[in-house]
Amino acid sequence: MSEQAWPAPQFEEHRPHLRAVAYRMLGSVTEADDAVQEAWLRLDRAQPEGIDNLRGWLTTVVGRVCIDMLRARRSRREDFVGEWLPEPVVGASAETDDPEQEVLLADSVGLALLVVLEMLSPAERLAFVLHDMFAVPFDEIAPIVGRTPQNARQLASRARRRVRGAPAPDADLETQRRVVEAFLAAARAGDFAALISLLDPEVVFRADTGGRAEVVAARLEGAEAVARHAAVNGSRWARWCHPALVNGQWGVVIAAPRRPVGVVGMTVSGGRVASIELILDPAKVSAATLGMRKFS
Repeated sequence: MSEQAWPAPQFEEHRPHLRAVAYRMLGSVTEADDAVQEAWLRLDRAQPEGIDNLRGWLTTVVGRVCIDMLRARRSRREDFVGEWLPEPVVGASAETDDPEQEVLLADSVGLALLVVLEMLSPAERLAFVLHDMFAVPFDEIAPIVGRTPQNARQLASRARRRVRGAPAPDADLETQRRVVEAFLAAARAGDFAALISLLDPEVVFRADTGGRAEVVAARLEGAEAVARHAAVNGSRWARWCHPALVNGQWGVVIAAPRRPVGVVGMTVSGGRVASIELILDPAKVSAATLGMRKFS
């Protein structure tokens, strides 16, 4: 490369990839964009002749930035009330012309998986994300986490065992949508028996209220508890729910009326709902639904 300043097109070519890496690392589109912007600033200060593989160099920089952001965020979250859930990515349909949106909506980053990734240490998360999702070799991952390649491999292996606990979504989007719509219909009707039939026996419900503990239960486990909650509260909230793609899987946007107030990620596995992530944090809902004008 020449010694002239870095042209923006070279960086923009890699932006979708970098955003995808950062979102999987951070579970937040807003923070992912911050991490990518920091990578650009560092690139702008770098010496072009010292970089042979720009994509690899940028991926390494974003990984290091994300590690620092995860560590700082953990210390800030010590006093957080209730569950903290990732910031969702919402699409109105399965069709999109935005390549960055396509990458972020990939089914490999469903909310249920991101919840599991939140349980990993920053080093485990980076090793798993870079190696298992982006095929980065362990000898390139090792310097980022300050370990040997063998230790980096062990980090990814530990993370992989944890990730196996996340429910695997059904691949057929039409099946997902049918189950989501049936769940909404049963919730609106307060039909406990129908809800039980649509829920996996070990379903988990999580709610991120933005730290407002009084809004809704933060966590429920088991089909009976979740069905009871939906049956009791369904007539009050389900009428405002509209199916939408949430992280590449069919879920729900809650708009009451027309203004989005919640996003619900739903993992349909084996034809039943295996996990529900309700996001009511106003900042996350606003960021996820920005620009969406119609729900149908």
